[in-house]
Amino acid sequence: MTRLSVEMLAADAPEPITSAGHAQLGIAVLAGIAVIVLLITKFKLHAFLALTIGSLTLGAIAGAPLDKVLTSFSAGLGTTVAGVGVLIALGAILGKMLADSGGADQIVDTILEKAGGRSMPWAMVLIASVIGLPLFFEVGIVLLIPVVLMVAKRGSYSLMRIGIPALAGLSVMHGLVPPHPGPLVAIDAVGADLGITLALGVLVAVPTVIIAGPVFSKYAARWVDVPAPEKMIPQRASEELDKRPGFGATLFTVLLPVILMLAKALVDIVIDDPENLVQRVFDVIGAPMIALLASVLVGIFTLLRPAGFSKERISPLVEKSLMPIAGILLIVGAGGGFKQTLIDTGVGQMVLDISEDWAIPALLLAWLIAVVIRLATGSATVATVSAAGLVAPLAADMSSTHAALLVLAIGAGSLFFSHVNDAGFWMVKEYFGLSVGQNIKTWSVMETIISVVAGGIVLLLSLVI
Repeated sequence: MTRLSVEMLAADAPEPITSAGHAQLGIAVLAGIAVIVLLITKFKLHAFLALTIGSLTLGAIAGAPLDKVLTSFSAGLGTTVAGVGVLIALGAILGKMLADSGGADQIVDTILEKAGGRSMPWAMVLIASVIGLPLFFEVGIVLLIPVVLMVAKRGSYSLMRIGIPALAGLSVMHGLVPPHPGPLVAIDAVGADLGITLALGVLVAVPTVIIAGPVFSKYAARWVDVPAPEKMIPQRASEELDKRPGFGATLFTVLLPVILMLAKALVDIVIDDPENLVQRVFDVIGAPMIALLASVLVGIFTLLRPAGFSKERISPLVEKSLMPIAGILLIVGAGGGFKQTLIDTGVGQMVLDISEDWAIPALLLAWLIAVVIRLATGSATVATVSAAGLVAPLAADMSSTHAALLVLAIGAGSLFFSHVNDAGFWMVKEYFGLSVGQNIKTWSVMETIISVVAGGIVLLLSLVI
């Protein structure tokens, strides 16, 4: 996406569904979020219903016709489920296959044997960072969470001590390091060099993930001391299995989506021609849905068959794997509906309008704009695209290094304080079995630490390079 295409995208953006002024929109946003939090925490209403009611409240106070609010909410719900619903389902199937075949036991037992005690959080952040490099955040979650829960359970670790490092590794890669879509869009928008941005992104990511992961997890475990939720923990496979899959075969099955997505990213960078046949092939096999589907199909032969599963046992296994995720899908989808309602009522544009005249340094301005849009819309990608389009003209006179730092400042700001309008917030809450308050103390604070630390490092680097 070039700078011109960003400007054209802004010009072609649909009109808001309300003509409310900035003050009214601000009040509507605060009221909508307050209703969601109050319904969940005070009245113990299911998050799906709370998000739905909060979206209607937001639209009503913003003065939008309720039929258009319903359309926005439904569109956002549908888009979110379409985007992550199939991934969650395939991830659940793969997780069930790993559990019932004994493959997950093999991974967990090997990890516990090789890395124990104080080194376990560091092992988890390393694994998550490597796996998270080419993966969408949601895909990384569905692949890693079963391992996180089983390690915490078997090794008697605090769930936060193991889970926070894994989430930090995934989130930092998602926001700062190409080939994730957010950084790539920002690179194109400001005309930055991909190689320099990748190198500086890794440089910023390493200390950031250490502080937000293993270091912060010590405090998160004290603030929220909860066990791994029993309903989400894959159970240890039956001892009646013919044998457990080998560690190598199991690891290959888990990493296959990573390999396919990374291959797609590398081919896109090297060839950079959408009409090239090789790139088109890799664009298909490296798509998240196809990559996970391939892993599930391969798992039939690398996990289930070695464990003695007959063809008749595979269908019931898939059916059982899908039942526990129904609630998660609805909550994540409703979070997407609330986000779309925010966007369609003009909240994102309001933020851009207000921030246009801020007279502060370019890198700090980029970070702040991304922060405010992230808080308002809940989407890191929306925050990245919007902020990049707004600050792109500032990169015209920058060196290639500072243009790359501008991209990283936007990425850092886009991760700030995930809360109730972010689908990722609900995914983490449900998978870890946390209350809204507990999720804010851990996941939301961790995201804020990532944003502030990464933003601070970017500003420091701008002074010395």
